[in-house]
Amino acid sequence: MNSTAPLRILHIMRAPVGGLFRHVVDLAREQTARGHSVGIVADSNTGSSVAAETLNALNKSIALGVTRVPMSRQVGLLDRSALAHVAQRAKDAKADVLHGHGAKGGAYARLAGGPALRVYTPHGGSLFYSPYSPMGLFYFAVERWLRARTDLALFESAFAGEAFRQFIGEPPFSRVVHNGISKSELEPISPNMDAADFVFVGELRWRKGIDTVLEALAALLAEGWEGRAIFYGNGPDRDACLAMAEKFGLSQRVTFPGESKPRPAFQSGRLLVIPSRQESLPYIVLEAIGARMPTITSNVGGIPEIFGPDADALVPPGDAKALLAAIKRMRTGAPLDRIERLHRRVAELFSIEAMTESVLAAYAEARKRRYPINAESTN
Repeated sequence: MNSTAPLRILHIMRAPVGGLFRHVVDLAREQTARGHSVGIVADSNTGSSVAAETLNALNKSIALGVTRVPMSRQVGLLDRSALAHVAQRAKDAKADVLHGHGAKGGAYARLAGGPALRVYTPHGGSLFYSPYSPMGLFYFAVERWLRARTDLALFESAFAGEAFRQFIGEPPFSRVVHNGISKSELEPISPNMDAADFVFVGELRWRKGIDTVLEALAALLAEGWEGRAIFYGNGPDRDACLAMAEKFGLSQRVTFPGESKPRPAFQSGRLLVIPSRQESLPYIVLEAIGARMPTITSNVGGIPEIFGPDADALVPPGDAKALLAAIKRMRTGAPLDRIERLHRRVAELFSIEAMTESVLAAYAEARKRRYPINAESTN
């Protein structure tokens, strides 16, 4: 195998939503631009109409195309047919690399068989389970079993790599490759004339900490706050969020308009609040910093890796009082020097180009480890 030759790469994921989906799309486009043949396999039961449009457009521009097949979130009967589909796609495409994203995509990539390099990027996934819960015990056992079938583990944050080692064990070979954003996302944005005081962008689910910001806003309301907050996104806890907003007397102050692209959402507010309890390396924080959007977020997962020397500005997860204090500080005047420092840091260290080059370099290293004789013969 010539490590410099164009590769035939098949990305496998389940739900085409969130940062994982964006990561796969960015990689597929950038790897194609570098002369590699790329394909995608995704679940056919999940994803928005926007995701469907994105995949349809990719299907026309990437050499190995896009196929969708039913996949279940938990282990189930659909896994057998989905795995068979991935294995057949890999065989038909003569894939050099099977790159699985998330717990389910990672399992399919490593179980499909054949000579392809087996690559796994968790994107949080099973690492977010408690190791003491029944589901956590089950999924960590599965991950430990699959570890031996992993040629390369790519972690989007050092945090994810450490969590993997703690709960699952040392992977045979691994690299940390941070997510990256495009040059256009480094352009500054300005709030609209009618911008709300606060904006949230993300999935509406417990681990995103929406209850924490609602509790903080309720305390602000008790102090006489008369502004607005907008929560963009959908998710399994949408109804619970609406009920909590009503319980706290915030129904006239907050709205839940559904999904939005990040930059228009940023422009609709003056302060972004991302109070997550669990994250790996969230794109929404990178995108906000790239846009010079004043942002309050949590000290969890890989977010301190984004903030670097300014990580002391992060708030403890699940702490409404600390979040309220941070909101009050930011409302009196956003720290422009910190916003500029963070912007420069993201521009230098978190680009799509650097992410893609690092992924391809890791593929090459892993292939040399798996096929040392072939690699030596082609150098």
